[in-house]
Amino acid sequence: MIRNISHFVGGSLLTPDAGRFSDVFDPSTGAVQARVPLATAAEVEAVIANAEAAQPAWAATNPQKRARVLMRFVDLVNRDMVELARLLSSEHGKTFDDAKGDVQRGLEVIEFCIGAPHLLKGEYSTGAGSGIDVYSMRQPLGVVAGITPFNFPAMIPLWKIGPAIAAGNAFVLKPSERDPSVPVRLAELFVEAGLPAGILNVVHGDKEAVDALLTDDRIKAVGFVGSTPIAEYIYTTAIAHGKRAQCFGGAKNHMVVMPDADLDQVADALIGAGYGSAGERCMAISVAVPVGEETADALAAKLTERVAQLRVGPALADGFDYGPLVSAAAVERVSDYIQQGVDAGATLLADGRGFSVEGHEGGFYLGPTLFDHVTCDMSIYREEVFGPVLVIARAADYEEALAMASDHEFGNGVAIFTRDGDAARDFTARVNVGMVGVNVPIPVPIAYFTFGGWKKSGFGDLNQHGTDAFRFYTKTKTVTSRWPAHGVREGVSFVIPTMH
Repeated sequence: MIRNISHFVGGSLLTPDAGRFSDVFDPSTGAVQARVPLATAAEVEAVIANAEAAQPAWAATNPQKRARVLMRFVDLVNRDMVELARLLSSEHGKTFDDAKGDVQRGLEVIEFCIGAPHLLKGEYSTGAGSGIDVYSMRQPLGVVAGITPFNFPAMIPLWKIGPAIAAGNAFVLKPSERDPSVPVRLAELFVEAGLPAGILNVVHGDKEAVDALLTDDRIKAVGFVGSTPIAEYIYTTAIAHGKRAQCFGGAKNHMVVMPDADLDQVADALIGAGYGSAGERCMAISVAVPVGEETADALAAKLTERVAQLRVGPALADGFDYGPLVSAAAVERVSDYIQQGVDAGATLLADGRGFSVEGHEGGFYLGPTLFDHVTCDMSIYREEVFGPVLVIARAADYEEALAMASDHEFGNGVAIFTRDGDAARDFTARVNVGMVGVNVPIPVPIAYFTFGGWKKSGFGDLNQHGTDAFRFYTKTKTVTSRWPAHGVREGVSFVIPTMH
């Protein structure tokens, strides 16, 4: 039976009786399992109005009480972790354990946001001038919005929602229409935790809904994660309409492998970071850069052996390393990139095209693919493939490897594997990439640091989670205060005030 997914507005589910809908597939079987409504601009405007009406009372709630809602939410998510992970797997296609990690990484940011009473404190200087005190305060922006991708339907919405509502804003979430059920369920849990109706709203849609959020004056800030062309569009459109914007795009994450590295450790790291979640991660390692021909030959041999042992199957079945891609279109797109690599002359060591799972022949599967002798002019090196495709791009020496990662137009994440502390220290200082791992294949910072890429991977001045998130979702007001003695008059002054 095909179920209907609802918007979540004003603290309750809202399912339109008519309008446009989009199919939600089960990637493991290829069957349609649900329909999701695509909101009109007018429906989005009504959601914004609901959020705007609810926000002032929430902003007036003291930060400690807002934090207690987050505390209760953490407990509820842990209570329902299995349900959430199964729901996520069924719509996205990632394995059950990977889905639990998706939820958990989002929950860690919520845990950080419980510290909002401290994070929202301003500064105070007494006696800044004669009888003058100066202090600052952080205040919410009002109504803010998040537009989030399919590949992390729990984690990235929570990265946006947590700091925004902890700071006193109301939030409108437009999640991916490919796997929309988990964001709705999270909104329900927030209300169960005590969040007032209207503070968190989930509205489904496509470009019409997105444009309505970007152009409505009541939306004061927009956060986005997705592909670089869309990130750039959302960023430029949002700022053209006077909004703050924090937009993160594509990636092409390199792993530099030095000759002194433990190649068994490296190969294991590359297999997990390259093929986990079918490569549908913005922090996936998609380019291995071994330094020197000897290192490259040995690494290629180890990777070929491990790739042949990878197990691909249904998302909710036990014993598989990764599941299907999110859609048939994704399989087609990635398969086209594989052919481009072949046509460009790269060495195809493992070909995942035509992969099928018995009993699930309609599923969106692609086997692990491995290329060697990839050069920087090839599309499979330059562009984000976003699938289970790992390429080996050989470097003659350390400087060439450093330049490859630094010169690429994307600058999301990078890693170096080495036993040489000097090389690691030099690499972290010089590489032109926003997040760096040393013997860590997926350098996603923990919740109390910030997450964000450089160059074409990120648009905006502030990153996700950590203290940057609270800066992004608040505005600073500075007060200069003086209480002169009763009856004292100093006359009129036409000189600019100083602290002299």
